[in-house]
Amino acid sequence: MTAAARALRARRAAGQGTPVLVAVPALVAIVFLVLPTIALLIRMPWSRIGAIYREQHVWTALRISVESSFEATAAAIVLGVPLAWLLARARIPGVSLLRAFVAVPLVLPPVMGGIAIFAAFGRFGIAGAQVRGILGEDLPFTYLAIVVAQLFVAMPFLIITVEGAFRISDRGVEEAAATLGASRSRIFLRVTVPLVAPAILSGAVLCWARALGEFGATLLVGGNTVGRTQTLTTAVITVMGDKPNDAPALALPLLAVALVVLGGMRDRWMRPVAG
Repeated sequence: MTAAARALRARRAAGQGTPVLVAVPALVAIVFLVLPTIALLIRMPWSRIGAIYREQHVWTALRISVESSFEATAAAIVLGVPLAWLLARARIPGVSLLRAFVAVPLVLPPVMGGIAIFAAFGRFGIAGAQVRGILGEDLPFTYLAIVVAQLFVAMPFLIITVEGAFRISDRGVEEAAATLGASRSRIFLRVTVPLVAPAILSGAVLCWARALGEFGATLLVGGNTVGRTQTLTTAVITVMGDKPNDAPALALPLLAVALVVLGGMRDRWMRPVAG
């Protein structure tokens, strides 16, 4: 190899390194994000984990958390994907205002989200009578209220993710299907949705993670009844009041679920979106 070739390779290798401008802030971000979790694990009352889980009904609360978050995510996919298409493709008056309203749950404090659900679907809410007529009971302080609260706060994550994918997806394939006589609904289900499937899955993961960790709206609308409406996040408030030193133990199941699900799904579903 000539000296010129070696110099060129050296310059290329130098150019491919991590710039200090990136490395330093990234390192600070890593410490900021990872250190609290490590501290939580250090403060974990490992010797009393079994007793705490039995005393505080942790496994029941975890089951309710997981089940309700998956149900909220499923509802978000059914409702949110069509709405994302509408926001991305429809040319109707007021779509920008609609987009702003859809994003409101992202900026509302969680407790305000619960108050908003009460105002809409509670006993004296705008649609409270209709909800009671359908369910046969008031929505608040039921298991369904937990799902509704999680859906309200988490669905915007899926909508925003999928809307961006609809905007940049290749419409040529859809136009080709239309020229072959396919109906709009068939094109949507058989062509458009498969094109943005990685984004739907990525948005669903973000939606599920937000629903799993929801606290404020869930506590306000669903209550904190053991075995019925107490999720693992709302159980924390009970433990903090009685035995605050035991509270870190309640984070362990959520950490385990999140690491398994998010870690396993990210490489499979999120990378195609970036590509």
